Amino acid sequence: MTTALVRPILVAAVLATTAQPAPAQDTRHPELSTPASETSYGCLVCHADKRRAFVQGVHSEWGIRCHDCHGGNPDVLEVEPAHAGEFVGAPDKLQTVEICSSCHADPDQMRQYGLPADQFAELRTSRHGQLLEAGNQDAPTCSDCHDPHTTLPSSDARSATFPKNIPDTCGRCHTDAEMMEPYGLGIGQLEEFRHSSHGRAIYEEDNFASPSCIGCHGSHAALPPDVGEITNVCGRCHIDVRRALVSGPHGETTETGIVVLGCTTCHTNHGTERVDSEAIAETCTNCHAEGDAAAQVGEEVEEGVVRAEREMESAREAISELVLAGRQTSDARFRYRNALTEFRQIAKVHHSLDAERLTDLELRVSSIANGIEATAEVAAEERWEHRLLLIPLWFFALSIAVLAHFRLRRA
Repeated sequence: MTTALVRPILVAAVLATTAQPAPAQDTRHPELSTPASETSYGCLVCHADKRRAFVQGVHSEWGIRCHDCHGGNPDVLEVEPAHAGEFVGAPDKLQTVEICSSCHADPDQMRQYGLPADQFAELRTSRHGQLLEAGNQDAPTCSDCHDPHTTLPSSDARSATFPKNIPDTCGRCHTDAEMMEPYGLGIGQLEEFRHSSHGRAIYEEDNFASPSCIGCHGSHAALPPDVGEITNVCGRCHIDVRRALVSGPHGETTETGIVVLGCTTCHTNHGTERVDSEAIAETCTNCHAEGDAAAQVGEEVEEGVVRAEREMESAREAISELVLAGRQTSDARFRYRNALTEFRQIAKVHHSLDAERLTDLELRVSSIANGIEATAEVAAEERWEHRLLLIPLWFFALSIAVLAHFRLRRA
């Protein structure tokens, strides 16, 4: 099928939704969503297995019926007349898009459910949609990501679009070496993502605010971000980091068009990892010659971050010592939280390479941490003083015990 023939089909799907009003609610068959056997609806006579799957999904809940998607005549029980007219058995990929968009591209129908009506338009802009229009059978259609019968909301853990399931849904195709080979795409993205900071947040911490595939590529408008767009894509979540980056020398060179630097220059894309504080300078030498002015800035940043980390670790140890000494730690913990607030700013500000601001934050962290350590040292000294005072008491008690022992022996 050529592009010239396919495109009108896709366009017609949207035009049709504006010309046809939504079916009246009283024409629906709510009995399809009930467990009771329905003998008057012809489709169920042969397709009981599809009914069992269908009644679990949201389409059944809202009264969608078999012939709303497949056509045919459900009022008869014979196969041939039931499949007469505009019957669509197993729709092909383009027919699936047309069927789904007949409702899901209609704002008047989607508004009542709080669903967007732009998925079809987004699909057409995506790489998937472009391939689909060209007749490529590798390209996914709606039913490849959404079960066509047991259609579940993304909030349902059984759904293929549940946040934790999205990587595996995309991975059905993107881990298939034979399918990806003609497009020059690798197949290691899913495995990289599972071990990334984003992947661990989703799989290990159930943090669904962390992005999966669609967080960066989009869902229906699935496209890889251009190099110049990466900072903005990451910046949707990492707002302060993006601001710091664009305010610094990296951001300035990007705006001039000399060099396009994005987050993936230092952090990989699918395997997104934190750069260890002791590897900052080494990361800078991936682009800058070791020993030049830019690399030296990286060394200064690394030194400042490492010092701040050590101060925070010393403060944590000091609080532990206070606990072991049986001292009240509420004030020390409060001060530690203040230090932690300043320390977390360092991780954001160092993207700007603003040495003055970094030094200021490091000094604030150091000042608070030193105060906590001093408190622990005072407590330790007092603890030793108490122990020293106990020595004469123990000696006196021991002397009395010895004297008593000798007296008893004489008696």
